[in-house]
Amino acid sequence: MQMIEVNGIKKYYKVAKRDKGITSSVKHLFHRNYQVKKAVDDISFSIKKGEIVGFIGPNGAGKSTTIKMLSGILYPDEGKLQINGYIPYKQRKQYVKNIGVVFGQKSQLHWDLPLIESFELMKYIYKIPQNLYEENLEKFTKLLDMENFINQPVRQLSLGQRMRGDIVAALLHSPEIVFFDEPTIGLDVVAKEKIREFIKYMNETEQTTIIFTTHDMQDIEKVCDRLIIIDEGKKIYDGTIDGIKNKYANSKTIEILLENGEKEVKTFDINKTPMNEVMEGLFSKYHIKDISICEPEIDEIIRDIYEGRVALKTTDGKVGEI
Repeated sequence: MQMIEVNGIKKYYKVAKRDKGITSSVKHLFHRNYQVKKAVDDISFSIKKGEIVGFIGPNGAGKSTTIKMLSGILYPDEGKLQINGYIPYKQRKQYVKNIGVVFGQKSQLHWDLPLIESFELMKYIYKIPQNLYEENLEKFTKLLDMENFINQPVRQLSLGQRMRGDIVAALLHSPEIVFFDEPTIGLDVVAKEKIREFIKYMNETEQTTIIFTTHDMQDIEKVCDRLIIIDEGKKIYDGTIDGIKNKYANSKTIEILLENGEKEVKTFDINKTPMNEVMEGLFSKYHIKDISICEPEIDEIIRDIYEGRVALKTTDGKVGEI
């Protein structure tokens, strides 16, 4: 079942254009010239019920604009989108009852209220039945270890505690789709892992469809099944994380432990030298006790893509389809 269908959506912005100099500044006060910028340029994709999809791109790529269209905040200037049977920007009131949104840099909790009272307010806003509210609250509180601070005012919570509270607030009404925007930003390793585990649990047990935007590629690797990359408003990759590693990793590193106890590290370009040639060369040159092959980190591959060192082209010439 396709939960999300996006077909050729585009979004334009008018940006005021002004030349340098005092004269131009004065003219700009009375007569403004605009240039049209494409924030999102003909993006299409579909997402099945229960998928966790990482949606990433460099700053200014258009991902936030796309997410705002998916969540119903903005409307597309061209193209169509339908999510769970709704057109978000046309049926916003009905639609938002079925989604959850978590913004890592913007809280929906009330600063001076105890956390539990923010949850009670969410129950009222979403008209959550009492039995569902109590069931979800108890389950989420235990899973996210919130018993010790659920009665504290939000302003007294640490960043990790507040983020856990924001996640619970977004999920209390059991939404079928959740948008996570940088949910682990600024958190320590333990807090990040707890949130990742919780997201995976919700997906596996409730079949919640999740779209995950982040700059932390560890989030993507540990949480997402699929990755969509956009740049300059266009989709440039749509496929698995293993697929992007296998296709666009340009190098591998071999760590060698020699019989005399010394270590050697060799990096080679897999496009220029076959693995069997590398191994033959190493065994002919060294007395090797142990050997390990290290795959490149996903962060390195994504950085190469953003900086244009990797061309995302398949054999049939299509961009990013794997």
